[in-house]
Amino acid sequence: MKAEDMAAWDWRDLEAVKRLKYRYMRCLDQKDWEGVRSCFTEDAQARYSAGAYAADGRDAIVEFLVRAMDRRSFLTSHRVTQPEIEFQSADRATGVWALDDVVVDLDAGVTIRGAAFYEDAYRKGADGVWRICRTGYLRIYEERFPRASLPGLELTASYWQTGGRSRIEV
Repeated sequence: MKAEDMAAWDWRDLEAVKRLKYRYMRCLDQKDWEGVRSCFTEDAQARYSAGAYAADGRDAIVEFLVRAMDRRSFLTSHRVTQPEIEFQSADRATGVWALDDVVVDLDAGVTIRGAAFYEDAYRKGADGVWRICRTGYLRIYEERFPRASLPGLELTASYWQTGGRSRIEV
């Protein structure tokens, strides 16, 4: 956006877009599916892992995420940083985010970690709320290892199994 177009948006919009992405990540990790749903426009599109997993429409995106992740034994941590937000108009923006994520799948006995770059598009609704209308990422790397290969590895806290409280006594 050119300097003369800066009046089309203000810093509150920038912060709202950042908070939207952060909320999406938090709700995803906490399996707050209604919270995830609230982050998307009705006609949103998702293309995860270079399009290997695709869904069109808010309901289809949430259904995919629930199907893939809604197990108490499937623990995730998604961290996004380095936002590069560009405003096309007062109600349209795009963003690129660096992602670092970890998945602990207790049923499969594996931990997966990786890095990617999200590429998003955002739209501000008539209600003044920014939502994701397109999201997806391309992996920089992804690695998987069996948890049993690490002697002494023990899960000592889980949001669901221990209420987020550590079992380690100090």
